[in-house]
Amino acid sequence: MAYPLLDQIKQTGDIKKLPLQQLPPLCAEIRSFLIDSVSATGGHLSSNLGVVELTVALHRALKLPQDKILFDVGHQCYTHKLLTGRRAGFAELRRNGGISGFPSPKESICDTFISGHGSTALSTAIGVAHAKKLKGEPGKVVAIIGDGAFTGGMVYEGMNNVGTLNNLIVVLNDNKMSISKNVGEMANYLTKLRTDPKYFHAKAHMETMLDRIPVVGSGVVKALQQGKQLIRRGIYHSTMFEEMGFQYIGPVDGHNVLELTRLFNNLQEQFAPVFLHIVTQKGKGLKPAEENPGEFHSVSAFDLNHLTNPEMSPNDSFSTCFGTTLAQLGEKEKRLCAISAAMKYGTGLNFFKKSHPDRFFDVGMAEEHAVTFAGGLASQGLLPVVAIYSTFFQRAYDQMIHDVWLMQLNVLFAVDRAGLVPNDGETHQGIYDPGYFSQIGIRTYSPVNYAELAYWLEKLTTTIQGPRAIRYPRGGEVPALAALGCSGQPFDCIARQPGAQVALVSYGAESEEILAAADLLAQKGVAADCYKLVQIYPLPQGLCEALQPYGTILFAEEAVRTGGIGEQLAFSLQQNGWQGRYRLHAVDNTHLLHANVPQLRRDQALDAAALAQDILKNRKAVNA
Repeated sequence: MAYPLLDQIKQTGDIKKLPLQQLPPLCAEIRSFLIDSVSATGGHLSSNLGVVELTVALHRALKLPQDKILFDVGHQCYTHKLLTGRRAGFAELRRNGGISGFPSPKESICDTFISGHGSTALSTAIGVAHAKKLKGEPGKVVAIIGDGAFTGGMVYEGMNNVGTLNNLIVVLNDNKMSISKNVGEMANYLTKLRTDPKYFHAKAHMETMLDRIPVVGSGVVKALQQGKQLIRRGIYHSTMFEEMGFQYIGPVDGHNVLELTRLFNNLQEQFAPVFLHIVTQKGKGLKPAEENPGEFHSVSAFDLNHLTNPEMSPNDSFSTCFGTTLAQLGEKEKRLCAISAAMKYGTGLNFFKKSHPDRFFDVGMAEEHAVTFAGGLASQGLLPVVAIYSTFFQRAYDQMIHDVWLMQLNVLFAVDRAGLVPNDGETHQGIYDPGYFSQIGIRTYSPVNYAELAYWLEKLTTTIQGPRAIRYPRGGEVPALAALGCSGQPFDCIARQPGAQVALVSYGAESEEILAAADLLAQKGVAADCYKLVQIYPLPQGLCEALQPYGTILFAEEAVRTGGIGEQLAFSLQQNGWQGRYRLHAVDNTHLLHANVPQLRRDQALDAAALAQDILKNRKAVNA
């Protein structure tokens, strides 16, 4: 497909060279490009289709990189990347060697901040805006925040600390309200009036003049402000933003690029932080995404002519196995409740919601609330299960300690997307939860296949009490691990060879690699046994005794090295008197690629070849 206008944008600022009337057709080209490109590579689609006009208007009115744009969440930055000279990188979007699906200061000076998690951009923007003030630097700071992010409390913490920053603009990207409901001729007229620079000058001069009048002046200002607030309540039905120090503007049609451009041009001069409320349609330009935007939030590559439901957990996945099993358990156990943080489809909890709607709770992008809410349910004798992606669970670390662990409440944490996660890069890796769950003291289980997941999920909801966690990877089970079945034991020897002096130990999806490494070693004449843990914390009873005879033990895990399970096993073996050679392969979180899982494992020396090579090198060094 030809993109004559988009072809003219080679670098930041080129959009300013286009005639104003060409902005609407440019938006149409960008939308077509995004649909074609993301359908081929996968990526976040609905959110990006909804902010095309907004991003174009910002780039037209602002001076980047002097002005700063922060996205909440960062996956809506694709148009921004197109307008800053990164179009060629879309051919390998979220792949090794291509561009990230999130803002990345490593890629461009126009990417202000990494933002893979939600509800954070306003706090960041306030910090950036204050830094500009302190350094005497010119420029605006714009935070684009989706309405979903307003379900997270951090947004309100930021709003409460906005102060009088007159270089800050907060854009609420509201894609749930009906435009026809609030955007009419009167609202448009008032928006134009209140965004005109003459309005700001008149407002500022009037307040300054009245403040200078002794005694009477301040009273008049107060009376005018109170009267103005009454009018606003009648027109906008909300004054929360203005009472927190913002000048509220809107609602504005978020797909009128010319009006948005005019508005941002007028906001070059402002006397207070501005809160701009725009109304958009998520998934705009792709009818299935418009009708079901959540289903096209994050997609794999798909055929535009044969669209499926990409956001639903596929039938063959750990998430679906978890969700269907939990729904079945809910039939027997009426105290069982399920909690999601805006991810009911991704975590498979849509099955529980369908079967037990009164016991399903979606709290939005509020992981902290999800955990403490679960603590409240558990304190009253219910059995809550909190299902959240590993990367987002870490946001509730304090709540896990204070609101669940201290009272030993009966809360089960279901950790989806555990271990290495493809494509989304450094912001979405599930590599920290083994460390922080064990640090707190929470019993943790890591099944390798569906049979183990179903078995241990039932045990954790019926027999094992207190704070506990079960973690499982993204996607489906692999044949080598599915063939292991379920022994019901906390650890197993899954491969044994006569006379082995080497033990390879792991848990979760990484168990596939130790089995493959044992085969590679056998080809070199080295016998190695393989051990798989299901219970990873506390270490299972009898594990150290089972490993005692081996002269060399290699432990591999898709989690950070420091504080991980591998370090804990090394210490426990030492405490039990073992004096062999210990090799640890874990994740170096100082460099995390956006790549597929096999590439990530190779990069982190967690693939079978690297594990086998380490054993062979170690044997040569010892023999030498």
